[in-house]
Amino acid sequence: MVTADHGVTLSAMLTKPLCLTRRRMMTATAAVLATPAISQTDPWQAVADRARALEQCHALMIRQSGAEVMAEVFRGPGINRAVPVKSVSKTIVAALTGAALDRGEIPSVTATLADVAPRLIPAGADPRVGTLTIENLATMQAGLERTSGSNYGAWIGSRDWVADALSRPFVAEPGGRMLYSTGSFHVLGAVLSEVAGESLLSLTRTRLGSPLGIEVPAWTRDPQGRYLGGNEMALTLSAMARFGELYLAGGVWEGKQVLSRDWVTASLQQRTRSPFSGLDYGYGWFLGRAAGQEYALARGYGGQVICIVPGLSLSLALTSDPTRPARSEGYFGDIMALIEEAVIPTAIGS
Repeated sequence: MVTADHGVTLSAMLTKPLCLTRRRMMTATAAVLATPAISQTDPWQAVADRARALEQCHALMIRQSGAEVMAEVFRGPGINRAVPVKSVSKTIVAALTGAALDRGEIPSVTATLADVAPRLIPAGADPRVGTLTIENLATMQAGLERTSGSNYGAWIGSRDWVADALSRPFVAEPGGRMLYSTGSFHVLGAVLSEVAGESLLSLTRTRLGSPLGIEVPAWTRDPQGRYLGGNEMALTLSAMARFGELYLAGGVWEGKQVLSRDWVTASLQQRTRSPFSGLDYGYGWFLGRAAGQEYALARGYGGQVICIVPGLSLSLALTSDPTRPARSEGYFGDIMALIEEAVIPTAIGS
């Protein structure tokens, strides 16, 4: 059971199967693979136009109150093709952490690495490594030197990604400031695999993919054969949207409790803050507020985004060029402006 002090209200819970109907019209532009036929009076037309103008943006799907209000591919892969979602994978691994807690495989978020997966602790590691909690990993507050950014290449070039991540020096105290690091989520994924006795791929498929009716292709593995926790998963646009809808519905999909409501609520509470974007961070979700509405973001390199706005029963899935950066002062800032200045106000007025 996960307890919470300040829960986020999840309104208009969905209980019916996702209906993926969309309006299409033919265009002469080869780059536009699927464009909804939106009338000139449709308030979402301006949102579509603004997204289309972002040259890195590939596709956008928005749902409100269980209905699809737009789905368009501006450029890039087709709408039904699985694409790299980069660090949106972290939010998926966070969800699997909730699934492990629900099954009693992990006793609580305060359980330590020494408690649940001592075999992962490398020889000669700092004694504090064994005291790292599940929460420290899920919030990227482990305190260990980052494996992301300029350190990423050397990390994935190492012989053992888990051991390398846990052998790095402490640059902050565990539970202190947020240090964005894929290594923390890779260790967390390894913990989930260890306690369940299954690969992270198997867990993702059986605990999320199968209930949601989405396919999860195999992705990158480390030298020990562990699937990378926190990067390189691939999903279709509709699969991303379904994952967002799962959280809007309090963890329920087609009448089945896929994730506990307690975990969903706890995930959307502020635990720390990103030093890069300034957004708050929960368990795998970035958290913000605009136009009086709280929202949560799953964010991946290049501009891969799942956004949910519980107060408006709104979910958004957006994919972008995965080869180009999306910094807060650049393209990611454009995405944030799209969400805060166009999507949320349009949803409020709809």
